[in-house]
Amino acid sequence: MAENGKINELEQAQLDFISTVSHELRTPLTSIRGFADTLLTSYDRLSVEQREKFLHIIKDQSNRLIHLVENLLTVSKVQSDKELIIYKSVDVIPLIEASVQMVKNQYKTHKYITNYAKNLPKILVDTDKFQQIMINLIDNASKYSEEGSSVYITAGQNFETNTLFISVKDEGIGINEEDITKIFNKFSRVDSPLTRKIQGNGLGLYITKTLAEKMNGKISVTSSNKGSEFVVEFSAATPEDDAKKNIKE
Repeated sequence: MAENGKINELEQAQLDFISTVSHELRTPLTSIRGFADTLLTSYDRLSVEQREKFLHIIKDQSNRLIHLVENLLTVSKVQSDKELIIYKSVDVIPLIEASVQMVKNQYKTHKYITNYAKNLPKILVDTDKFQQIMINLIDNASKYSEEGSSVYITAGQNFETNTLFISVKDEGIGINEEDITKIFNKFSRVDSPLTRKIQGNGLGLYITKTLAEKMNGKISVTSSNKGSEFVVEFSAATPEDDAKKNIKE
């Protein structure tokens, strides 16, 4: 009976996955087809402003599809035991700064306030995967907070545990306590008036948590009605770590 229960759970998980992906694909595809049909059948009757508006919508929805496919491919990779992780001893500040700049271009009205402790140690991580974590967290903080609000990025050292931590804090509406345990699940999104207006596929935080844990790090979150704070933590690199390269898990 227990084995049948596990099979039923797996089948239900697969059905839920197919249903969610189908919905996430159908919505932008329907929008793209609808506006493309309108341009094809009514091009001469549309004003220049209307044509540009419809083309921008098609572009935005195409980007949404690309983002979904990229996330699905990332999920497939992070779940694979064959994934190659190339460890390097890195200084986090340039990577954080680069991540802020990438996100800042999408959220023109937000303010990004950084605060770094002095003499931060290096950490042993895969550079690309660490930067993906940072971009996901900063983008998430920006996406789920109002225009004109601030996002605070802090890096410091915990001397008791010999770890380096990076905090990303927003001024959003926060996350309900009962939702905290769900937000790192695949396709999980917090339901609120703000989140209903925001496009997303619920994979960003799942990917972030999985990548952090694959690199021997951890992630935590605290939240209130004044905003949410995500903290990722990695062990400080030792002198011996500086010599390590191309380590495959």
